[in-house]
Amino acid sequence: MYPELAGKVAVITGSGRPTGLGAAMARRLAEEGCRIVISDIGQSAGPETPPEAIGASDEMNAMVEEIRALGAEAVAIACNVLEEDQVQALIDRTVEHFGRIDILVNNAGIGYIMKPIVEMETSDWDAVLGVNLRGVFLATRAAARQMIKQGNGGRIINIASQAAKSGFPFAAGYCSSKHGLVGLTRVAAIEMGQHGINVNAICPNHVTTGLGAWQNEYFSKALGMSLDEYMAAMKGRIPLGRPGLQEDTAKACAFLCSDQAVYITGEAMNVSGGEEYH
Repeated sequence: MYPELAGKVAVITGSGRPTGLGAAMARRLAEEGCRIVISDIGQSAGPETPPEAIGASDEMNAMVEEIRALGAEAVAIACNVLEEDQVQALIDRTVEHFGRIDILVNNAGIGYIMKPIVEMETSDWDAVLGVNLRGVFLATRAAARQMIKQGNGGRIINIASQAAKSGFPFAAGYCSSKHGLVGLTRVAAIEMGQHGINVNAICPNHVTTGLGAWQNEYFSKALGMSLDEYMAAMKGRIPLGRPGLQEDTAKACAFLCSDQAVYITGEAMNVSGGEEYH
């Protein structure tokens, strides 16, 4: 446990789905005593954000109630990270409600548009790069401006992926966006160090969230394997013998937000059971 996190205000984008990484990180930071802003898009904004792939308003509200049941303060603020005014409103409303922002976790992302390059539409590419990279830039900029104004430093955690360091078939947009996210993390860390703002990325391997289950089905079919064969092959290449869990990423997030990580910035931390090691 990290008692220094008690009372800190943490905004987690893409945290509306109950089985997702964002929700797991929200729970863990709440257990550490943080005040939590649950944020997700709330409703579909078009074909690139289908209802089954987003955190809906009712799910966000349910997450707030769950966080409050843990004894922590929480609010839900809907935000489409592609919209600059909504991103700014997310930070402004956080400050209005809690008086400050100490932690930003950039978790919102698209990991469900998977196609071979020759079949990928420009709109597919734009959607993935927009949410996974442009959205992180917008949120980072808005939160950093507020943290600098406050004068007490802060933490920005970007949820990248194993795909930030390795290539995977049918994932050109996803891999490109996550590689780019590591670059953004490094530049932000350099620029913001003088303000006491630590900026790091977490690179999980595969986690069977709701999205992860869809990915398992997609990739097993695309590779001509049964689901069991695909999962067995995945386990076989992970030294610790299992895919990641939501809690693995949540633990890394809490550590990077804590004082134990005060001298860590600009890193892209693997949380992959040894599958990714560079």
